[in-house]
Amino acid sequence: MSLNLSFLGGAGTVTGSKYLLESPSHRILVDCGLFQGGRSLREMNWDRFPVQPAGISAVVLTHAHLDHSGALPLLVRQGFAGAIVCSEATAALCEVLLRDSGHLQEQDARFANKRGFSKHKPALPLYTVKDAEAALRLLKPTSFHEDHSLPGGANLVLRRAGHILGASSIEIGWERTSIAFSGDLGRHDDPIMLQPEPLAKTDYLVVESTYGDRSHPKIDPQRTIEEIVGTTAKRGGTVVIPAFAVGRVQALLYYFARIKLAGGLGNVPIFLDSPMAVDASEIFCKFRSDHKLSHEECIRTCAVATYIRSVEDSKRLSDSPVPKVIISASGMATGGRVLHHLKRFASDQKSTVLFAGYQAEGTRGAAMISGARTIRIHGEDVPVAAEVRNIDALSAHADADETIEWLKSAGAAPRRTFVTHGEPRAARALQTRIAKELGWTCIVPERTQEARLNEAVIPQAKFVGSPRSDH
Repeated sequence: MSLNLSFLGGAGTVTGSKYLLESPSHRILVDCGLFQGGRSLREMNWDRFPVQPAGISAVVLTHAHLDHSGALPLLVRQGFAGAIVCSEATAALCEVLLRDSGHLQEQDARFANKRGFSKHKPALPLYTVKDAEAALRLLKPTSFHEDHSLPGGANLVLRRAGHILGASSIEIGWERTSIAFSGDLGRHDDPIMLQPEPLAKTDYLVVESTYGDRSHPKIDPQRTIEEIVGTTAKRGGTVVIPAFAVGRVQALLYYFARIKLAGGLGNVPIFLDSPMAVDASEIFCKFRSDHKLSHEECIRTCAVATYIRSVEDSKRLSDSPVPKVIISASGMATGGRVLHHLKRFASDQKSTVLFAGYQAEGTRGAAMISGARTIRIHGEDVPVAAEVRNIDALSAHADADETIEWLKSAGAAPRRTFVTHGEPRAARALQTRIAKELGWTCIVPERTQEARLNEAVIPQAKFVGSPRSDH
């Protein structure tokens, strides 16, 4: 029996993670993420799935971030009806993230139609809250370290990957072949999340390469945050922090709680303007076994900010001249309430826009960090006069050195390693390091490329979409 692996997303980019594993009779999809970033990537979300969703037997999620889970409502709407298997914390977070994503899709479509800045008449949501709820009904939470049966005789084991609450590396045994997917690996010395668990020996490996070409700077994030906020407040400005609602927001709240506990930043208020992040923070305190914080630390972390839920309160927050910190999604400034805060404060010389980690190519975040003097929001060109900073040390992704250490934990070389989920330069850099330092056979696949796992070489001309791709 042969197994085929197709790279439907997360190849050549850090978004849209989708890997299709096929036997002659069944298909298992690993991750089902949205493409995020520039327009050319986002437009891929509107394409029909390259194989018939009804023919997919099951989906396995590595974690809840939308670039790994956000296309599930589309998959279900197009016909998928199987189980979506994930860790218990991932299921809880998906309940929040997918509903919120559907809500934002509907909200953005209404806003575009009201303001008339969309080229589509009318602008339509990619999917709705109703679509998200249909996908949520298929979630099947499972525990870490336990054998779980998948359709077609496959076996699944989840291991902790760090990164965010519930994040998993997954191992699938199928047709006498084993294949592991790293998911998004966390940091080895993260103050909140648990360290990624060792990689078991495997025949094939798919490993992420988000930071495959760099190492994280050795700085103290807490001290840097305090310095940036203190300096901005002294000149009468506001610090706007675009941050992912799951993972990055909780890390920021943790550092702000420690700063306030030590007497720093005086009466500078901290606001969390993201209903999704508020809900995610509550889930964070529920799943204590998935992170390092004590109950008391969880309570203190969640209590450091004033939570903003309503649109009206969010608008009043932007209008307030008081020096403050506004943490709001999304982390790369691609959507959400943070765009309204950027429209207000990006042009203010007294204020600071502080990014908290990786910014994918084509995003507003990447443009601002690169020195863009204007950014386009809701059809308007907004000047950038505020100070723009980025703290890479806040990233929840393992850097290149940490990834190599995790790979070494396998103890033996896989037959083949596929380097994915990175910009081309990062993926190639990690491929080179793995080959040079570990002596492993490494490939950087292209999107839609298909690998026959029991063959000696990957067929370079084989891409998903040929007649055999649909049973």
